Amino acid sequence: MGVTADLPPALREAAHEVIDARGRIVLPGFVNTHHHFYQTLTRVIPAAQDAVLFDWLKTLYPIWAELTPEAVFVSTQLALTELLLSGCTTSSDHHYLWPNGSRLDDQFAAAETIGMRFHGARGSMSLGESQGGLPPDRVTEDEASILRDSRRVVETFHDASRFAMRRVVLAPCSPFSVTPDLMRESAALARSFGAEMNVHLHTHLAETKDEEEFCLARFGYRPGDFAEHLNWTGDDVWHAHCVHLNQAEIDVFARTHTGVAHCPNSNMRLASGIAPVRAMRDAGVAVGLGVDGSASNDGSHLLNEVRQCLLLQRVMGNPHAMTAREALEIATLGGAAVLGRADIGALAPGMAADLVAFRLDTLWHAGGAVHDPVAALVFCQPQPVDWAMVNGRVLIMDGAPVHLDVGGLVERHNCAARALVARAG
Repeated sequence: MGVTADLPPALREAAHEVIDARGRIVLPGFVNTHHHFYQTLTRVIPAAQDAVLFDWLKTLYPIWAELTPEAVFVSTQLALTELLLSGCTTSSDHHYLWPNGSRLDDQFAAAETIGMRFHGARGSMSLGESQGGLPPDRVTEDEASILRDSRRVVETFHDASRFAMRRVVLAPCSPFSVTPDLMRESAALARSFGAEMNVHLHTHLAETKDEEEFCLARFGYRPGDFAEHLNWTGDDVWHAHCVHLNQAEIDVFARTHTGVAHCPNSNMRLASGIAPVRAMRDAGVAVGLGVDGSASNDGSHLLNEVRQCLLLQRVMGNPHAMTAREALEIATLGGAAVLGRADIGALAPGMAADLVAFRLDTLWHAGGAVHDPVAALVFCQPQPVDWAMVNGRVLIMDGAPVHLDVGGLVERHNCAARALVARAG
């Protein structure tokens, strides 16, 4: 870092700090639209390595039931750091079980230590096994309590202002883990704050064929139709996955300006299928990228998600189904649109100072960056950022966090991961 010799004198004098970015490609920070930070604690659990979604969940629910406030705090720190090193400067997180006194407050406190923009989703599960749902009863909550706490966290943490560093999302987990009443009441609560507060809604939808069959059998609707029936469409709503939407459901999402979080690595990892992103984009649906839970991805590298987004749309036989620049647009402007933000996702006057830079003079980009540096970033092996800035504050320099002891964080995280599994027996 330093002042370059060829910088115009007037600009040099006006700047508080100058970063020499020669040899690097500078982009707006990526936007992560779906994650489960706590799942970094249960990566590659042997019994869940080769399972489809419902079996995978049943294996992991008993472990997640042992989460503590410390585990939530340290997993949030680790996931955000991993995302930041991959070029992400804004992230949402969908946390939907709160055992042993853990609260969304723990995540906001952790996010503040990292310095990233954070949309914390107050997730929930209320439909336990005894009521025909998937999760064990002991990880569900009473719906009245869910709604009370949802109101509390919006009133405590939500910042609707431009360039806000924290926002709250209301996010019942999925059609197979909450009741239709909770879906409707959560939507009504979010909208009761008014358009100026911009409180968004988020859930999982149409991730697997099992979920499609569950919705048809229990509610008599396909997943996308069920969402519309519950008032879960609109420009204040985005759904994760949407692998099994048909064209009619895609058209509903386009007409209602409902967003989608595409999670290619997770969909492949759990054998869920290939989301029809090309059809969604062609119809006008806002699509962003998500790394999804780190127990179904088992990483939080958003640039890698950009690459997989491109490849997964092409694997069905059309090399024009996704370009490198379109995949990067989905990761930036697409994610911003899904989160309801007009202040991030682009390098332009008046936009947030959320910038990332990747080195192009590396072994991994040799022979590619000289031809097309933008495409090389996507087609070649994904690398960590060289530097990253969020809200005008440099958080990564020379490939390392500026204000964080990564080794100490990893040690704390691994201790929490071991303790979590040990408590579950």
